[in-house]
Amino acid sequence: MTGQTQQNSTDRISLKDLKVKFIALKKYLFSKWVSIIAISIVGLFIGVAYAIVKKTTYKAITTFVLENNGNGNALSQYAGIASMMGIDIGGGKSGLFQVDNIIELYQSDFMIRKTLLSPTTGGDKNGLLVDRFISFNNLKDKWKNKPDLQNISFTVDTTRNKRTRDSLLSDFTEDIRKHYLTVGKLNDNSNIIKVEVNAVDELFAKEFADKIVSNVNRFYIQTKVKASAENLKILQHQTDSVRNVLNGAIYQAAAITDATPNLNPTRQILRAPVQRSQVNAEANKQMYSELVKNLELAKITTRKETPLIQVVDSPIYPLPKKDIKIPVGGIVGFIIAFVVAILFFSLKKSLDEL
Repeated sequence: MTGQTQQNSTDRISLKDLKVKFIALKKYLFSKWVSIIAISIVGLFIGVAYAIVKKTTYKAITTFVLENNGNGNALSQYAGIASMMGIDIGGGKSGLFQVDNIIELYQSDFMIRKTLLSPTTGGDKNGLLVDRFISFNNLKDKWKNKPDLQNISFTVDTTRNKRTRDSLLSDFTEDIRKHYLTVGKLNDNSNIIKVEVNAVDELFAKEFADKIVSNVNRFYIQTKVKASAENLKILQHQTDSVRNVLNGAIYQAAAITDATPNLNPTRQILRAPVQRSQVNAEANKQMYSELVKNLELAKITTRKETPLIQVVDSPIYPLPKKDIKIPVGGIVGFIIAFVVAILFFSLKKSLDEL
């Protein structure tokens, strides 16, 4: 009982001490109100200055739907039959690329570089997107003391300055990946992918968004159906070759028959060329029939494995702006400076009491 009383007494003392310290801290902060207000006003001016200096950013957003049929079961019942013919229709295979993989493609160095080296289709002068990137970032002015960079050109692909150009492209790619490009799904349960490009140059933002979506989606489709397309190409070539041989065998049989219209029934040897041509034609006909079946299965496979990529929304002019209003910048700067001042003087008083 005595121990419990002492514990309650200790708790009351601790709460009382805490209350006393809080009151003392409040009085101390009120005594520093001039300094706190001064710091807050400085923060207000800093916020206003930041809002004035901060450039307007344009936002280009593209959304598209990715429907991957690589895992479908619509043709799985034909997989066994097709395998006997030497054709793989992919009945139970998973797709090489999924939604997460195509998102990673957008972040790859290869795709960002390819997009930067794409020509622009708008503006006052023609050039590459990388030239536009250099221009609105004022990099030429920053390179005044580097003569080898002043005349750098990405238009002509030569071995001259190749190392320098590759180094610059690597820096640009990293900068775009960190500060300009954002790629992700609208939500975890959808196949709608959102590509967002933010830049102070409106034309660059729109064209970079359009071209990187086009480049990545084209590469994705080509890679996804590459094996099926090659198989289809080989089968098409074989089918065309057998068809040509079949046509030749039919014409040859007809020509031999025309050359001997009145065969002597007692001379069987005279029938051998005609029979041989007919046998060749029949054999090629059977082979051609099987190849046509395989060719149609290959076409079905290619169509099945071709993913559907449909753009839902694409950026249009004028692009949405993202900037900081001067009043908002001032208010935010004032609040942040006020909080920092309170924390600073509170910490200072705590340290002085140690």
